[in-house]
Amino acid sequence: MIAEVIVDISNSEVDRIFDYSFCGDEVKKGSRVSVPFGKRTIEGYVIGIKDTTSVSSDKLKDIVTVLDDRPVICEEMLDLMRYMCERYNLRIVDALRLFIPSQMRGGRIKELKKRCVRVSDDFIGVEPAEFIRAGAKAQQEIFDYVSNKGEADTAYLGREFSAAALRNLIERGVFTCFEKSSRRTPYSDIVGKAKEVALTSAQKEAVKAVTESGCKTFLLHGVTGSGKTEVYMRCISDALSKGKTAIMLEPEISLTPQVLKNFRARFGDSVAILHSGLSAGERFDEWRRLLCGEARVAVGARSAIFAPLTNLGLIIIDEEHDPSYVSDSNPRYATLEVAAFRAKYNNCGLLMGSATPSVESYYKAKCGEYELLEMRERISGRQLPDIEIINMCDELRVGNNGFFSRRLIAELEDCMAAGNQAIIFINRRGYASFVMCRSCGYVAKCERCDVSLVYHRDEDLLKCHYCNNRYRPLDACPQCHGTHLRQGYIGTQKVAEQLSAMFPDKRVLRMDNDTTQNKDAHLDILRRFGAKEADILVGTQMIAKGHDFPDVTLVGIVDADMSLHFADYRATERTFQLITQVAGRAGRDKKPGHVVLQTYTPNHYVYRLAVRNDYTGFYEKECNLREVTKYPPFSKIVRVLITADSEKEAFDVLKADFDDINALARDNEKCFAYLSAMKSPVKKIQDKYRVQIVARITRDFDRLIQSIYKITDSHANNKTSCFVEINPSNMS
Repeated sequence: MIAEVIVDISNSEVDRIFDYSFCGDEVKKGSRVSVPFGKRTIEGYVIGIKDTTSVSSDKLKDIVTVLDDRPVICEEMLDLMRYMCERYNLRIVDALRLFIPSQMRGGRIKELKKRCVRVSDDFIGVEPAEFIRAGAKAQQEIFDYVSNKGEADTAYLGREFSAAALRNLIERGVFTCFEKSSRRTPYSDIVGKAKEVALTSAQKEAVKAVTESGCKTFLLHGVTGSGKTEVYMRCISDALSKGKTAIMLEPEISLTPQVLKNFRARFGDSVAILHSGLSAGERFDEWRRLLCGEARVAVGARSAIFAPLTNLGLIIIDEEHDPSYVSDSNPRYATLEVAAFRAKYNNCGLLMGSATPSVESYYKAKCGEYELLEMRERISGRQLPDIEIINMCDELRVGNNGFFSRRLIAELEDCMAAGNQAIIFINRRGYASFVMCRSCGYVAKCERCDVSLVYHRDEDLLKCHYCNNRYRPLDACPQCHGTHLRQGYIGTQKVAEQLSAMFPDKRVLRMDNDTTQNKDAHLDILRRFGAKEADILVGTQMIAKGHDFPDVTLVGIVDADMSLHFADYRATERTFQLITQVAGRAGRDKKPGHVVLQTYTPNHYVYRLAVRNDYTGFYEKECNLREVTKYPPFSKIVRVLITADSEKEAFDVLKADFDDINALARDNEKCFAYLSAMKSPVKKIQDKYRVQIVARITRDFDRLIQSIYKITDSHANNKTSCFVEINPSNMS
């Protein structure tokens, strides 16, 4: 028999099928195998089995071995591989690598085996006094323990009793040794109690629609605190009762433990968690539980969409608007499109939920492509928090040059005096966003990236947030040697420091990328804040979504304008989403919530609509603007991003690509609303120069994107990298 193998080398020159022969029935489609390739033996993936080959017998090589006890890639994922390669112009192996834990490749992680013992058959029922002398107390204790338990881990026995006594019993044949698979369980201390919850009428309608309508795509638009999670769990329960499986996606790793607590309480050990924050062993074991059918519900971040589940009954994407669902590094893909493929393949429902749906998704719901489900009120009739806008220009006029308004300070004082908790949101980490010389205007920049360095006071370092390079702080300007240096916009570090100074008797926690570097650090911060071991939580967008703290009555948004003035067509949308989401952390229990929003542009329509929680009004205004300018959903944006070690090499490929794409646009004039070539907003990252072509295509997209792929492939070379992105989440 002949196996069609994709070798595990991410290189376009070898990204094709190679034929290998094999005997027997061990090799199956989807198996991971080792094969001879050139002068070495490497791993590969079997994507097909056939009877004949065009390769001559003297050149046909045999598969060396099958690496796993079962196929690791099912037929559905092989079809998904083909779809993704065509849709996103991916190399086959890059798509296949998404389907298995990365540490599994190269044998870097395997199933954990523990050495255990049980009483040998010859000694079962025999009086211990016949083979254990009276003074051997440790041997007697070990024998009694193993007899009662049936079996035991040798490491535990040696640690808790006596390694020498255990060795003696094994050598004399009293105990039989064997190996047993052992599971590494993430967040094993996260357990919850199942609660009986009475559904609201809106929840009942949503659950009924999803469970009775089969293979449809639903958009659940529910205000913060309206009980979307309970709807998700009821719908999953229905899928499980029908013998099916389910996938539940969350945008942030920091959200998954909280969701896991609810899901484990409801579904027990049938839940597995998948995200990049797990250890290699934990991720492998959770993935294997799903593959073997031990777990039937996958909960995780973006990568969990590739969970090795079969017979899917439901896919859920919570906070569907979140940009983290779009992969902006190789391999590039949109989670929503992958989910739609899997839902169609399994003839199951796809449920997306958000308090602030993306304009594109809401547009599709309004057009009937998705079924729209609405939950307009919080559970138990609890009120949404009231939002108060503070004009920071007025603060400057009365001499307040600080970054806290008088109103926010007063609200914080009242909140602390009442024994409640507060969340302070600023979507910028670090202490200061840049360091500038007042004399000559020099700004400290990264040597490898075209970005300013951010000062981090706790480490007393300047850091690049793109490549993580670190520099000593400046005492003087390297250009003019002046010592008059100023720091730029504030970040979470400075806000937390100021709050600690203002409230010395209160405990302040900070949650951002710097404080959550260590494994489970985010979980520890959330646990401590939830247990009221801290009074104020300062953070970036990590704290904006999904968290439920009953004693939080105040949310302060320090600089609401931060996301508003980006040169991105989604800047207004993302500002509205962030305000609504972070405001939704206040008043989630019986205590009412209040939000203080600080801005220098208080009359901007996004703030007026956010105060009224008027998503529909925002959508209508935003949709009108995009229809006029031909931005999504009225077009699809294509970005061709080219990077190279030298600027000249990047521009040479840019010119060749643009000339051909421009000719394509002239031949399809009615399909292109915009086409231009330029330097990328961030001109260099990690010593790579970056240039781009940006197009907006209004019709016939599927045909035109394939033509663009062919153009970019035709000019590819080994000195440059070129990626074609569809509606990229990050245009920098």
